[in-house]
Amino acid sequence: MDLDLAQLRALDATVTAGTLDGAARALHVTPSAISQRLKALEAATGRVLLVRSKPVQVTESGQPVLRLARQVALLAADASRELAPGDGDRPVTLPIALNADSMATWVLPALAPLAGDIAFDLHLQDQEHTAALLREGRVMAAVTAAADPVPGCTVTRLGGMRYRPMATPDFVRRWFPDGVTAQSLARAPVVVFDRTDDLQHGYLRARGVDPAVPPLHHVPASVDYVSAVTLGFGWGMVPRQQEPPGGLAELDRDGGVDVVLHWQQWRLRSPSLDRVAEAVRTAARHHLDQP
Repeated sequence: MDLDLAQLRALDATVTAGTLDGAARALHVTPSAISQRLKALEAATGRVLLVRSKPVQVTESGQPVLRLARQVALLAADASRELAPGDGDRPVTLPIALNADSMATWVLPALAPLAGDIAFDLHLQDQEHTAALLREGRVMAAVTAAADPVPGCTVTRLGGMRYRPMATPDFVRRWFPDGVTAQSLARAPVVVFDRTDDLQHGYLRARGVDPAVPPLHHVPASVDYVSAVTLGFGWGMVPRQQEPPGGLAELDRDGGVDVVLHWQQWRLRSPSLDRVAEAVRTAARHHLDQP
């Protein structure tokens, strides 16, 4: 296929903005020009690449073309910075998928020294689902629980985050006066991050409790999740990196779950992407549990 760079840029901009009008504003052209470029790109590939909804949706055929478009844009930006260093270029934009607990604890300090040269477009998703954003071409790298590399990506083991079932001492005394049993777990309120968070449900199932039975509090923010547990809303699986000093009690010593995280990134040589990968790997060695 002989693909036009302007058409690839139109695809990238449309997915980023979510609409043809937003892409037109980003590229300083008319929506009609964006539409014509997208139609020409689809004609060149012989595939439908986008569903024209609001926001637009990338089709399965569009995913590798979007990935190509963003790879070309990244390499072009890196080349421009090498040819004219310090020439007032805009920072390279890197879309990265992160799980909430990593973002709240160790990733942001690792990325901060690079923020002057790189514009981070961070996508928040459960660690079990961040790899899907890589597969769709929406991000260039991800902190993920997936150990098998997404096609076109490399994978590096970062380390583990250990989650333990915890609650306040008062909560434990009220809801588990006779210890942690299937009967008490079926009654005690649970704090859940969001509807894709399976850590608490897995703990309940392992102890013979239907996760649909206990009352659930949904708190979809990492720091606020731990705050809700600390305030006594319910018990929850709290990572070691977020345990408040002296404030929570462990429900039982055999209930810990280790979530092993990996770094997956596109398989291409980019100085900007390599700098980010090195920063993430270095921080992981200090903050995550290592074998």
